[in-house]
Amino acid sequence: MTTLEIDRAAAAKSLNKSSTSRSVDMKLEIVVIPVSDVDRAKAFYARLGWRLDADFASGEEWRVIQFTPPGSACSVIFGKNVTAAAPGSVRGLYLIVSDLEAARQDLLGRGIEVSEPFHGAGDVHAGPDEPYLFGSVRVSGADPKRGSYSSFASFTDPDGNGWLFQEITTRLPGRIEADGTNFASTADLAATLRRAAAAHGEHEKRTGGHDENWADWYADYIVREQAGQPLPS
Repeated sequence: MTTLEIDRAAAAKSLNKSSTSRSVDMKLEIVVIPVSDVDRAKAFYARLGWRLDADFASGEEWRVIQFTPPGSACSVIFGKNVTAAAPGSVRGLYLIVSDLEAARQDLLGRGIEVSEPFHGAGDVHAGPDEPYLFGSVRVSGADPKRGSYSSFASFTDPDGNGWLFQEITTRLPGRIEADGTNFASTADLAATLRRAAAAHGEHEKRTGGHDENWADWYADYIVREQAGQPLPS
């Protein structure tokens, strides 16, 4: 199931809620990735600019390292004797970004090899490329319509564990509660404000004058965008 399908399922569920209230939050916070050389992996993830949260060891037989990507609520863990998976065997680790090109340039500036942007080929699922959420065929360049969910770039760690950037600017309805608007980083908030500013500029063109209540308009736009609701005009 793709992220798009997951969000659609969440939207459908949101529209058909039962009266049963959620009793326990379940927050995905850790993904374990298998590596062959712990110090080499630590150096790589540090170069990405991720936050080092922990580096614990017990003798020569156990070590665990935790990194967290900027703005992420989920961290990655790797080390010695923390997983039986073969080094480099994990694929499809998705990093959701609001600006694909900015994310690419950040890694390139850090000396990390990252692919050119690509997008999918509709419903085509057979092809020469490594599979990802939208199939196997990777069409060069970002999605021409710059649709949310549709543009990607990929990179790997030294063992070959596969990471992908996916650009998402507007969530489908039901993915985020309207009263739970939040931002994982200042960059995420800044990108949202830029989109709101551009949309508000068009709003003022249509109304033919300065909007004294621009702050309320911005707030409404931002909440609606995150919740996947129709945007103000």
